[in-house]
Amino acid sequence: MKILITGGAGFIGSHLAESLLGQSHEVIIVDNLSTGRKSNIKHLLLNDKLTVYYHSILDKPLMDDLIFQSDEIYHLAAPVGVKWIMEHPIQSILENVRGIDIMLELADKYKKKILITSSSEVYGKHIEHTLKEDDNRVMGSVRNHRWSYANAKTMDEFLALAYFREHQLPVVVVRLFNTVGPRQTGQYGMVIPNFVKRALSGEPISVFGDGTQSRSFTYVNDVISAMVRLMAEPKALGEIFNIGNGEEITMMALAQRVKKKTNSASTIETISYEKAYGAGFEDMQRRTPNIDKIQSLIGYQPTLNIDKILDSVIQFYKDGGE
Repeated sequence: MKILITGGAGFIGSHLAESLLGQSHEVIIVDNLSTGRKSNIKHLLLNDKLTVYYHSILDKPLMDDLIFQSDEIYHLAAPVGVKWIMEHPIQSILENVRGIDIMLELADKYKKKILITSSSEVYGKHIEHTLKEDDNRVMGSVRNHRWSYANAKTMDEFLALAYFREHQLPVVVVRLFNTVGPRQTGQYGMVIPNFVKRALSGEPISVFGDGTQSRSFTYVNDVISAMVRLMAEPKALGEIFNIGNGEEITMMALAQRVKKKTNSASTIETISYEKAYGAGFEDMQRRTPNIDKIQSLIGYQPTLNIDKILDSVIQFYKDGGE
């Protein structure tokens, strides 16, 4: 098959491209490099089954041609990372909204199967239990830009499901929970790369807030495998799936775990959200997925726990990764 990946030079997109090329598919990558990096795909460029366009998905004539050519689409292109979103509020909203509009319109025009990557951010401040796909969302004030990304991703989901219901577009929506692994950069606020790089360099490991907030982390290859299997499953069409790992850890415990695994002399310091992101910033106290739905459909099971995930990231940076 010929498969289009938007955001294919990003962390997750590059791993997806690598996997699909390994299965002998033809792959087209489109990435404007706003948060993607050429270095993520440099090892793939000699593969004659790969074509790369360093362009924006907002280039509608280009996307029309590429979607027409493709058999399937994985739509990953979107702003990433709390830091980037807080620093680029207009761009983060418009790229999401305009991008999904173009992608779904053209996918529908040619009736091409498309997977939309959404985010665990859509659940907002929900903390009562592990998060299920049909749970209510709990959002903060519109005056707090922290929630703009969550709402933009929610609109992506609404529009995708509307195309499925009204036009029978073959679409699958996945909500990703803190995907991590080699090639992820800490540049945009991703916590594990930041902790590991600071620990290896002996710099203070900065924990935002009081460190009691908890997250779950999913190894990137587990995410890729789940997305590919969902695209091959007819019963996944028109549905939303959490892709995550039910293992929870607080940010303070994570920092301590990284420090121990790297034998680092780094201190661990707490920094207020206000100092890190500006006045009025809100964070989620807890964000852990219920993965019963995806387990039931495709037998999904995370293969790496937090210790093995950390080992893979630490080794990546020890080997000279950036």
